[in-house]
Amino acid sequence: MVEIGSIVILGILAQWVAWRLKVPAILPLIITGLIVGPLSTLWTGGQKLIEPIWNASSNTGLFPGETLFHFVELGIGIILFEGGMTLKRDEIKGVGDTIIRLITGGALITFIGGALVAHFLIGLNWDIAFLFAGLIIVTGPTVIAPILRNVPLNKNVSTVLKWEGILIDPIGALVAVLVYEFIISADGGLHFTSEAIQHFLVLVCVGLALGVGSAYLMRFLLKRNSIPHYLLTIFSLAYVLAVFVGSNLLTPDSGLLTVVVCGMVLGNVDVPYIKEITYFKESLSILLISILFILIAANVNIADLMLLNDWKIITSFFVIILIIRPLGVFWSTKNSSLTQKEKTFISWMGPRGIVAAGIASLLGSKLTKLDIPGAEYITPLVFMVVLGTVILNATTARILAKMLGILLEKSNGILILGATKASRIIAKYIDQNDQNVVLVDSNSGNVNRAKGEGLQAIQANIYSESLADDISLNDVGYLLALTSSNDVNKHASSKLHEYLGEEGNYIIPSSDESESNGHHGQNLFSNKVDYITLSEIARDYPTIHELTPVSKDSFYLTLNGIDDNIKSVPLFVKSKEGELEILDGSRKNLKYSDGDVLVYMGKEVIEIKEKMAEDV
Repeated sequence: MVEIGSIVILGILAQWVAWRLKVPAILPLIITGLIVGPLSTLWTGGQKLIEPIWNASSNTGLFPGETLFHFVELGIGIILFEGGMTLKRDEIKGVGDTIIRLITGGALITFIGGALVAHFLIGLNWDIAFLFAGLIIVTGPTVIAPILRNVPLNKNVSTVLKWEGILIDPIGALVAVLVYEFIISADGGLHFTSEAIQHFLVLVCVGLALGVGSAYLMRFLLKRNSIPHYLLTIFSLAYVLAVFVGSNLLTPDSGLLTVVVCGMVLGNVDVPYIKEITYFKESLSILLISILFILIAANVNIADLMLLNDWKIITSFFVIILIIRPLGVFWSTKNSSLTQKEKTFISWMGPRGIVAAGIASLLGSKLTKLDIPGAEYITPLVFMVVLGTVILNATTARILAKMLGILLEKSNGILILGATKASRIIAKYIDQNDQNVVLVDSNSGNVNRAKGEGLQAIQANIYSESLADDISLNDVGYLLALTSSNDVNKHASSKLHEYLGEEGNYIIPSSDESESNGHHGQNLFSNKVDYITLSEIARDYPTIHELTPVSKDSFYLTLNGIDDNIKSVPLFVKSKEGELEILDGSRKNLKYSDGDVLVYMGKEVIEIKEKMAEDV
């Protein structure tokens, strides 16, 4: 009881420390696991403070036999399912080919390069060398996500790293399992048997088919309201476990691919209550990661760590991160829209996570029991790569991004709360002017209409704190609260302005408000326009116009004329460089520059255009 309680308490405490220090949680979690595990034997006379595997002779431990590794497998399955749900196909516009090459050709380069290093530099047999290489293919999403949240990067870089981290996990796990199958089927050798190849092909087919099928079955049940609301989250957990276990029973080791595919499909189709399920899975994933990392690290023995006291092993680590990873990234990103500096940063960011550590612990233990030569190196080697890459990437990511000039010193992205017709018209204009814009709405219909128009849109509850942690909003610096609810607008303005509105925080007033009272934002566009007026203008005159005044006086006269017209609303001032300045009701900071363009929505103001023609 004490050990189980301690693991949960220490895991959550490590998560809190990670939050305070702004480092990936895996770092304090692994350190905690090593302290209560192998390192504790240095002062306890050989007994670990926490012994994950039951030892009958000493009457200590938590999990008998293979149950620890079964628990690890189930936990990884839930984590990968939750990760798959965060993958949105809208995010990969422009970088989709790069991501595909990273998880195919880039992974192959890492696989071959890692095996060569392990064999020729460390001296491992080819079978164990390739198993090690398969395990280090992965870049963990549990590590990438916290780094991206703390280091603001442009959308392309963060999207590539996020998708690679989640998609490569099951691929690396499958490659490692395939090598393991070859080793087992060849009695400790590495021979490409027809049985192993056939198993791999069946595994992929089952994973894809069962993943898609189970996702649509879940969607069908939710749309039919076949699950009571109070059982929704617990049922989804049981469903994922059933899919994972059922897939493994049907075809051994196919569960990881199945749950990732299931999560990806559910995250990209119209599913009721998907946000509630996502929130639950996020919380559960945090708890599982906390427990699993401590258990896996504590299961390492001090003798395993001593194996790492070799200059060849340390050298191999630096070859992997300084040569092999960059080779894979630069090959995968050739002819892409990424700049050389962005490619350099991505090639440096290759932290490994829970899947590498978990599968290494599982397969390493099995092969060691079979007396396969070199199997004892698998777990400590992978742990070295995991811990080393996490420490290096977490501590240097911001510094390197700043040195390369890809750190977003100013967040220019725009977040619009509310995806109604007016919001979509405004968002489309912003998008057409090459500025990142994201719409957020709790109404699935509005979100789907926005996506149908080619806009980025997220279905989310404004009262949820998860918005501030969403990686897709990394470059957002302007917050436009455009919902019909005063309470929602004011809440968003007050709670999110520090994270998502540091460059500008605006709110559309209600019909009975003329000043921005009770919130941190400024009145959006004009003090003469409220939500109802804006909606009516968008309904009757859904067109955005541009006017170019010829002088400073003409600029302000034109702006006042648009302001006074009840059938139009001024939106932006566009500079001659194409940058958009959001207008607010006070106009205190508004300054005219030659070439500025006034942007407004509504009925075309003919008399103003005629007056401008006379001025010319």
